Amino acid sequence: MAGWNSFPLKITYEVFGWIAFVSWSMSFYPQVILNFRRKSVVGLNFDFVVLNLTKHSSYLIYNASLYFSSAIQKQYFDKYGEKQMIPVAANDVAFSIHAVLLTAITLFQIAIYQRGHQNVSKIALAIVCIVWIAAAVCLFVALHRHSWLWLISVFNSIQICMTVIKYIPQAVMNFMRKSTDGFSIVNILLDFLGGMTNYAQMTTQSIDQHSWVNFYGNIGKTMLSLVSVLFDLVFMFQHHFLYSDKRKKHTSPEINTSLHSQNV
Repeated sequence: MAGWNSFPLKITYEVFGWIAFVSWSMSFYPQVILNFRRKSVVGLNFDFVVLNLTKHSSYLIYNASLYFSSAIQKQYFDKYGEKQMIPVAANDVAFSIHAVLLTAITLFQIAIYQRGHQNVSKIALAIVCIVWIAAAVCLFVALHRHSWLWLISVFNSIQICMTVIKYIPQAVMNFMRKSTDGFSIVNILLDFLGGMTNYAQMTTQSIDQHSWVNFYGNIGKTMLSLVSVLFDLVFMFQHHFLYSDKRKKHTSPEINTSLHSQNV
């Protein structure tokens, strides 16, 4: 495996990576805290959370497998060249573990807090079932062929699809309600920062290695940041421009207090 050509770029890579880790990891807490303070999950789309758990579980399988498995790393080098660096860093694995845990906590809150008339849609449940059945079929295929890199690439593709799909229910729900009440904007701001620093980390590695293989060698990480940033911009536009006046007029006192606390 290739080593770093520049020590300052290596340090910059690590700094950007852990900033992305902290930003993305902290992005889960505003929603969890908001739910806890309100003792309610009204305004949070349940499909978003369910799809998010599948997405992060798939991403954890990909990151942990490529980072820790020497057999998968060998298949990666055989495909992309011995002089390439593994495109998964320690902060990617740490983020995935944390993301699965916090998403599971959010699901637990959905189970115990006031939810109004909201439920997980049958479409979301069907998508999750189809995804995991397909993953199980791919596992049996990989076991026969020992195609481990292909298998984790399947999980990487799953997380890309889930990233695209998971944001849509919340964006549509905000549009239908003409409000972002109950959906933490701090979550989105931190997610946006994580996406941008993630790209900065990947760019730093590419500059040092004089190669852009890490962008298409880990297309999941590349697309994760791209899709996240695009939807974050949509949510920020909804919150700060489309529905800002209605939020000020119609938000209940307790929600106003929670939202204020989250933005301090």
